[in-house]
Amino acid sequence: MNVEATADRTLPDRATLESAGDLLRALAAPVRIAIVLQLREGPQCVHELVGKLEVAQPLISQHLRVLKSAGVVTGTRSGREVMYSLVDDHLAHIVTDAVVHATEGHS
Repeated sequence: MNVEATADRTLPDRATLESAGDLLRALAAPVRIAIVLQLREGPQCVHELVGKLEVAQPLISQHLRVLKSAGVVTGTRSGREVMYSLVDDHLAHIVTDAVVHATEGHS
């Protein structure tokens, strides 16, 4: 569904609204927002995210599971590591727009 489809004020069906709500709930944790922002730069493994975000490995792994089950990230095994990446750029835009909006509110 594109933005133009909502311009006529017709609401999406209930299943679509519930799916959008699930996605927003999955993104509604500061660590998950930070993970998405990091993954905009490209695929990363857990230990890279741990180093960049300064968050314990079990917590990063837990948040990645939530993001993966919500369809936000995907994991690809590379040897002993799993490389995580964003499913698509739309999700990065949602998070980036939210961060920009929050930043503007503090100015």
